[in-house]
Amino acid sequence: MTTQLAAFSPSHVAVVTGAASGIGFAAARAFAGLGMKVAIADKDAEALKAAGQVLATLVGDENVLAVASDVARLDEVVALHEQVGARFGNVHVLMNNAGMQVGSSILGPRESWKRMLAVNLGGVIAGTQVFAPGMIASGEPGIIINTGSKQGITTPPGNPAYNVSKAGVKAFTEALQHELRETEGCKVSAHLLIPGYVHTPLTARGRIEKPDGAWTPEQTVDFMLERLKDGDFYILCPDNETSRALDEKRMAWAMGDIIQNRPPLSRWHRDYVEPFKAFLAGR
Repeated sequence: MTTQLAAFSPSHVAVVTGAASGIGFAAARAFAGLGMKVAIADKDAEALKAAGQVLATLVGDENVLAVASDVARLDEVVALHEQVGARFGNVHVLMNNAGMQVGSSILGPRESWKRMLAVNLGGVIAGTQVFAPGMIASGEPGIIINTGSKQGITTPPGNPAYNVSKAGVKAFTEALQHELRETEGCKVSAHLLIPGYVHTPLTARGRIEKPDGAWTPEQTVDFMLERLKDGDFYILCPDNETSRALDEKRMAWAMGDIIQNRPPLSRWHRDYVEPFKAFLAGR
């Protein structure tokens, strides 16, 4: 059994942040379905309580811990760690998934930048720094999954604060995996989840019906678990409107801005509309 699969063994412990809804809740349900003990955290205490009740029907009340937490606050992440340790012991799966997305602009309100960086990036850093030492020291198989975004790779115009936060998650998780694999005897690995278009409260903007192009959170988590079986670091998820091949071309074009000395974000530059179309078409 690979380290990735061993971490998901029955009675092992999973911690998921941002778990009251969306991808986090779907992941927590999947982990509970594997017979794991699950600790869930979210800032929305009411939704978190409801999520915990659902999980309890899968694995029993004694195997579920719901802790209202704001991952932007280090003291609350530390408190989460202490409660998990007291209730369940060693952690085997940590999913730093909590995130937010509000509008931003380069010269816009600083509060939007401050909050998004604190949650999307700061929460990943805090969760890792608080939980990882114990996971490594236990000597048991473990996995840390950090939720990134394609916007942290291609950085499209429109919400720079979100892009910066998710680009930071990518860089942080790459460095984390390097350190873990260079640590002698370490059985913990890190992985970057890169969702596609997923219908969640974060993306729905009040829309109840799932758009045809979007995946469900459950599809995203199923894909994540399948790719973890093969040890993928970059878990690049497609959806119903974007294939992996299209994602790869978009990412390759973004890197080409540096290599070919094009203007930044040339994919959205008026002078490169036709060249980009030709690139996608393989011409």
